Amino acid sequence: MTASETNTVGARVKELRRAAGMSQSDLAAAMGRSESWVSQVERGVQPVERLSILQALADALNVSVRDVRADAAPAEEIKSEEQPTSNDLDGLRVALTGHPALGSLFQQAPAEPTPSLADFRQQVDEAWTLVHASSYAALSDHLAKLLPLIETAVRHAPTAERAELHSLRARAYQVAAASFTRQDQADAAWVAADRALEAAELAGQPLEVVASLFRMAHAFMRQQHMEQAEQAATSAVAVLAPRAEAPACSPEELSLLGAMNLVLAVINAREGNRGRTHEHIDRAREIAARLGEDRNDFDTEFGPRNVEIHAVSTAVELGDAGLALEVAQRVDATGLSPERQSRFLLDVARAHAQRRHVGEATAALLEADALAPEQIQDHHLAREVIRDLIQLSGPRMPESLRDLAERSAVV
Repeated sequence: MTASETNTVGARVKELRRAAGMSQSDLAAAMGRSESWVSQVERGVQPVERLSILQALADALNVSVRDVRADAAPAEEIKSEEQPTSNDLDGLRVALTGHPALGSLFQQAPAEPTPSLADFRQQVDEAWTLVHASSYAALSDHLAKLLPLIETAVRHAPTAERAELHSLRARAYQVAAASFTRQDQADAAWVAADRALEAAELAGQPLEVVASLFRMAHAFMRQQHMEQAEQAATSAVAVLAPRAEAPACSPEELSLLGAMNLVLAVINAREGNRGRTHEHIDRAREIAARLGEDRNDFDTEFGPRNVEIHAVSTAVELGDAGLALEVAQRVDATGLSPERQSRFLLDVARAHAQRRHVGEATAALLEADALAPEQIQDHHLAREVIRDLIQLSGPRMPESLRDLAERSAVV
């Protein structure tokens, strides 16, 4: 299917959905898909070629297949090798389903050559690069291939290589957990984080266990299970905080302790607890100052700038837009990953929206969209801000905001 045909199908799905009086979440529920998948279909980002998916769309919309795609033939068949790559995380969800290497339990030899340790290291690093760039389409395909390979490899590898393979397996599942959380698929994020935790322990890497708890806490937060998120973060802080008192405490441990304090700051901000929020932000600031530089231990991107980015975010959560904008003026986010920069700009936009600054909020969103369109156009907070700005604008909505709303499928 060409790009123009993909866009035509997306536009037709949007038209039919609106005619049926359905929201994107309604259609997603009827399809058994994520809302972000529906958004990507309507924007022409997610190709829809398989007859089964076209039929499912038609059924959900209560129309015929040809209403969705005019040239779709009832007997059309598309071979599995011709199926397009996914642009959401459905492929990765499938890779996470069931036992990761069932054949190995029955002494089945690997179906393809096993990559070397060096190859696995490179592939795991590449996965983290993709998630920090918010390139979820490529990430899903990459991890869906990598995870089964590494699960099989660790069960057939020589004893001397297994510890490192478990460590790489833990990091790969942490990537999956992070990506699922950012795409509002917290149930899958929880599964991935739990597998990461188990692999980290088998690797004999306690700090990787803590990093896995960090991903688990984020999954719980996205599910609004704040008590569980707090338990995951607090358990790590309880162990790491006494160790951090030692002058020789490693930067890696300090980074994880700081990152967990930021998790607790976010939890308390969402619960409206100003005192505890500022307490954890201040503690994270102290740790960041002790490190003296921005780091990326365990892909947490912890450091002085990330603390201030969280200070902006938590202030917005608490409704302190003035404080959020004051802190934001001191933050230079250049050099951070596109994901971190765009998330910071999203919070700046939210703060401006709270103060009814339509132009400034729109400008921040557009800058964030240019950096990481997959994140902004599918993020529930971005959509909420866009809706707020549309209401604030009234009939004089800026054309740039209208265009962004269209790309994000916000009515």
